[in-house]
Amino acid sequence: MIELRIHGRGGQGNVVAAYLMAAAAIKEQRYGQAFPAFGAERRGAPVQAFVRIADAPIRRRSQVAEPDFLIVQDQALLHVPGVLVGLRSGGGILVNSVDSSEQLTEQLGHPTIAFGATALAQRHLGRPVPNTALLAAFLSLSEVLPLGSLAAALSERFKGKVLEKNLSLIEDAAQQVPGGVWRENRND
Repeated sequence: MIELRIHGRGGQGNVVAAYLMAAAAIKEQRYGQAFPAFGAERRGAPVQAFVRIADAPIRRRSQVAEPDFLIVQDQALLHVPGVLVGLRSGGGILVNSVDSSEQLTEQLGHPTIAFGATALAQRHLGRPVPNTALLAAFLSLSEVLPLGSLAAALSERFKGKVLEKNLSLIEDAAQQVPGGVWRENRND
């Protein structure tokens, strides 16, 4: 089973990201589970979302305490206590950041990929919502699921121009990170 924890702020699409990832797993005839955890429900408040992907039914119903991977949609959240807690040894962190991956890896003590998802989303979608770009980058880095499964999940949620823009975004995002670099870090 692969466990993923997504950290972001209200309005960044954390919950949608988790549901898209679970839907993508189901498209691949795998099992997917996604759910959020909210504090204060307001735009800008810290939000966590959890995803599990497995080849067998998922019986756990708890929050993801020991993720294989973290996606951090707002670099400022790296200073919030508990964001990195429980990350498994060798686990990877994908951070929406313009800083260098090397700098963040040294700072955080875990393999970290910095990825400018907000600027990419702004360019493709006309909105600074990083979730779809980060999912595409994550799938390219980890190869947990094929990128086509994310495209299929998006096509169930969006239509027309919004879908076209998101499909263009995921293709662009996936090409901007080193493909398969986290394949060996997977716990499946």
